[in-house]
Amino acid sequence: MIQRPWQRSPEDRDIRAELEAGLMAEHAAISPKYLYDPLGSKLFEAICLLPEYYPTRTEAAIFAQHADDIAAVVGTGVTLIDLGAGNCAKAARLFPILKPRQYVPIDISADFLREAVAGLRQAFPGIPMHEVAMDFSAALDLPATVQRDRRLFFYPGSSLGNFDAQQALAFLRRMRHALQIGEAGGILLGLDLVKDADVLDAAYDDELGVTAAFNLNLLNHVNRLLGADFNTRDWRHAGFYNAARQRVEMHLEARRDLVVHWDDGCRAFSRGERIHTENSYKFRQQDILDLLEQAGFGEVRMWCDAQRWFAVCHARVRANV
Repeated sequence: MIQRPWQRSPEDRDIRAELEAGLMAEHAAISPKYLYDPLGSKLFEAICLLPEYYPTRTEAAIFAQHADDIAAVVGTGVTLIDLGAGNCAKAARLFPILKPRQYVPIDISADFLREAVAGLRQAFPGIPMHEVAMDFSAALDLPATVQRDRRLFFYPGSSLGNFDAQQALAFLRRMRHALQIGEAGGILLGLDLVKDADVLDAAYDDELGVTAAFNLNLLNHVNRLLGADFNTRDWRHAGFYNAARQRVEMHLEARRDLVVHWDDGCRAFSRGERIHTENSYKFRQQDILDLLEQAGFGEVRMWCDAQRWFAVCHARVRANV
C-alpha cells in the first residue's frame, strides 16, 4: 500500500525533513547515521575485519592488555549502556570483567539490534538485557526500564569522532546529565588518535572496496526513506584525511551530471560534485582531556596501544559542575 504524505508518522516526517535539508544545502550532506541500515551494519562488520582498518583490532588489544586495570577503575555491577551497539560484540567482551547488572544496547538499526541481542541472551542468560532502538545523536532520553544507579556509558570505536568539537561537547554533556555524581560508572570511550595520513587514508578507502560499498549503500537507504531515485552506479566513494581539520572525510562524488528526484523535490548535481556523508575526527591526548573537562568530567584514566594509535579512556562526573 502506498503511504500518502498525510499518513506518515511524525518520525517519518522528521527523517524526510532532515534528509531534504541536507540534500538541498549549498554543500550537500547526509548524516552518517543513515549509513546503518541492516545491510550497512553488516558491511561495517566486514570493514572491521579488513587489514587496513586498524581501529577495531587496536581497541580490542587495549581492552585485552589492560582488562584488569580497566575493571579496577570502572568497577563491577554497572548498568552498561552501549551506545551504537551494532552487533554488541565489543560490549560482550567486557561482560566477564565488568559483570554488568543490566545491559542496555542502543542502536538506530532496530532489526539488526534485535537479532544481535537474541543471540547474546542465549550466551549470557544471567545478564538482564533491554535493547533500545533509537537515534541518540540529538537526544539521550532513556526509558524508565534502564536502571539509574551505577550507569556506565560505553561509546567505543571512536564514534565520538563523528561529531565536530561543539557537537561532541554537547553529546558528552548529555551523558553527564544522565549520570549520578559520586557513584561507580561514568563513561568509557574509545578514541582514535592523530597519526600518519597514509594509514588513515588506507583505513577509509580499502583496496577491496568494502568501505566504498558501505558508503554507496547509504544512497539505497535514502531511496527507501525519501522515495528518491539515486543510482549507485552514478556515484563513487571518496575517503581521505583532511589534516587541516584533523579529520577523515567520506564523500560520494557524482560521476556525471545528473538530477536526483524524490517525492517532494529534486536536485541537480554536476560531475565531480560531492555529498558529504561522514567525518571521523582524530584526537590528540590533550584534546581528549580538554574536551572531558569542558563537559564536566574528571578522574580521567587513559590506556593506549604501544604505537599510540588509539586510546581508551574512563571518566567520572565532577561533583562541582
